Amino acid sequence: MTYTTQELIQILDRELQASWQGDRVLLSAQNRIPDPVLAMALGSKKISKVYAYREFREQVHQYQQQYQVSGLVWRECSFRGQTFRFQELHNQLIAIPQDKATLMAAKACVFDFWQQTTQGLQLWRARKTPSPISAAEVKQLAGTAEWAEVEATRKELYLGLCWGNPAECHYQRSFPDSGCNRLLAAPTEPRSLKLMVSW
Repeated sequence: MTYTTQELIQILDRELQASWQGDRVLLSAQNRIPDPVLAMALGSKKISKVYAYREFREQVHQYQQQYQVSGLVWRECSFRGQTFRFQELHNQLIAIPQDKATLMAAKACVFDFWQQTTQGLQLWRARKTPSPISAAEVKQLAGTAEWAEVEATRKELYLGLCWGNPAECHYQRSFPDSGCNRLLAAPTEPRSLKLMVSW
């Protein structure tokens, strides 16, 4: 019997807790850091906590690929009295090819939710210093994105227009192969930038 996505998440959670409690030991922990002075300063316990879990997670990713276990989970986003249910990649799993296809197929629905709930709000690029953006520019960016995702605070709705590898799109190191344009809608100038990565 193949493990489900939810079972893999539970397994990873248990393993992470065990690693941080020091229940997992790597015998070669000191060899993980190429700088011997830094390795000695950190100590084998701290190095074990990080690398034991990381190596276990890599094995789970291999299992996902081998048995084609999805890395997507369902979540809800509520904003201005409307709730939208959609799938997103769990932050400890990888996306199998079907996952990206699922995300791409849902792009129009995610963007529709954004458009319906942001009527009358000001639109911004989510950066360290937010800059205004027009609805036409948002639509143009949406047209070039492979999939979309949303996240809400009480007064602001964030839109991610993403491309490339779903597991890497939020990291600047992956640009330009993977990335995510972050936009937000707010009644006035944005207060809290929850998701600041923007390309």
